[in-house]
Amino acid sequence: MPAEERKAISDYRVIYGDTDQMGVAYYANYLRWFEIGRTELLRQIGMPYTAIEKKGLRFPVIEVSCRYYRPSRYDDVIAIETTLTSLGRATLTFSYRLLRKEDGELIASGSTRHACVDDKGEVAKIPPDLEAVLKAAVSSKS
Repeated sequence: MPAEERKAISDYRVIYGDTDQMGVAYYANYLRWFEIGRTELLRQIGMPYTAIEKKGLRFPVIEVSCRYYRPSRYDDVIAIETTLTSLGRATLTFSYRLLRKEDGELIASGSTRHACVDDKGEVAKIPPDLEAVLKAAVSSKS
């Protein structure tokens, strides 16, 4: 799979409820936008999160990083670029770049690391069928 196909791009328009008293998007909303990108990437590679849940598995966030470069404001359209950058036996890491579509300005970047857990919340090895799909989607570029 070429590197370009490994990146999911999702658009999100900042709503008024995303902004704080200063008129900029509240910092924690960026983590929700990461989730939008991650969900769309999984869907794009043929493994929507609902299919993962049907296997009795979940991918809770165990670590998050976000660096803010520029503010986003009400009605900005944000392009969420998401890549799967690493895959372990029971972990996976996604990287994100958030760009303002109007001018291409990088507004934030970050990553999330996830554990694979079963329906009891116990750490579980990623099963071979799911691992194969995810391994094919891992990008060496972030």
